[in-house]
Amino acid sequence: MDRIYNGMPSKDLGTEGWHKPWSGGNGGSCVEAMRLGDGRVALRQSTDPEGPALIYTRHEISTFIQGAKAGEADFLLA
Repeated sequence: MDRIYNGMPSKDLGTEGWHKPWSGGNGGSCVEAMRLGDGRVALRQSTDPEGPALIYTRHEISTFIQGAKAGEADFLLA
């Protein structure tokens, strides 16, 4: 792969390695995640597997997950 960038088509990252850690009970609409070879993380919408992938650094995704665990993202559910 020549270049991995934010917003690239998910299909360009391939079909292997995508996981649905946040699935269940939502009618198949899930966020899928893939760990990239350089440690970054790609996220995509499962209902649009060829749509854009959001690419995060390891630090960005770690900070988000830790904040969500601490309740800092609860405002998204209110």
